[in-house]
Amino acid sequence: MSAGPSGGAAAIPARIEAAVAAAIRRGQSGEAPPRLAAALDYAVTPGGARIRPTILLSVALACGDDRPALADAAAAALELIHCASLVHDDLPMFDDAAMRRGKPSVHRAFSEPLALLAGDSLIVMAFGELARAARIDPVRGAELIRLLAERTGMPGGICAGQGWESEPSVDLSAYHRAKTGALFVAATQMGAVAAGQEAEPWEELGARIGEAFQVADDLRDALGDAESLGKPCGQDAIHARPNAVAELGVQGAIRRLTDILAGAIASIPSCPGEAMLAAMVRRTAERLTPVAPARARA
Repeated sequence: MSAGPSGGAAAIPARIEAAVAAAIRRGQSGEAPPRLAAALDYAVTPGGARIRPTILLSVALACGDDRPALADAAAAALELIHCASLVHDDLPMFDDAAMRRGKPSVHRAFSEPLALLAGDSLIVMAFGELARAARIDPVRGAELIRLLAERTGMPGGICAGQGWESEPSVDLSAYHRAKTGALFVAATQMGAVAAGQEAEPWEELGARIGEAFQVADDLRDALGDAESLGKPCGQDAIHARPNAVAELGVQGAIRRLTDILAGAIASIPSCPGEAMLAAMVRRTAERLTPVAPARARA
């Protein structure tokens, strides 16, 4: 557990990678089974956009970032939970995805039993990182553990989101809030708490970013290709999953995405780094928005 490097927003990627790598090294230490140890590293690298921990550290910086080591641990824990969810989502019992981030999914590379154990281990590791860092500030640390647990499990976390896919009738908004929005809400709230702020005012921003990300993901799944996405596409249709494109059509989903992102900027709570966060949301919008319209016009 190390203090976060200085450098503001520019240092965020390095802080995330260092914190995640340190957590994985701890999980591989001692007499760890070699193949499971290798699967842990495989599951978190390469890291993709690391968008959730980036949001978390951006919020922490905007709120003062007075406990950088605590914020780093929170960012690592959030990313470990996200990576665990991808490992589990790809299993044959769910999506049966052969590829993830441009390489074979964990169960294809290591076997289904090791993929299940790797995902479970990453979840436990996430809470271990927060517990270890809680010595820095026990009150903030306990709140970080609570927030991550709330957004991971039942009744409204990512486990609930996966569970909605087994229901005969699905509330699309509730499904999106749990499956995708939960970890984005965790990102904004945990970033604020790590810097000594209250969690509640940051819920709306996380929810809006999460909803935008899910709508954009639905568009990419419907309009993209496996080579550009680094994972199978067309999965919503194959598995008859609820999605924004099926409900609203392509153009309706694009309009919905634009509206959500506009509202996200307006929802940023007052803080010293408010302008920086607005710029981050705009960059997120630029990353999300162009994918679908270009395809839709083709």
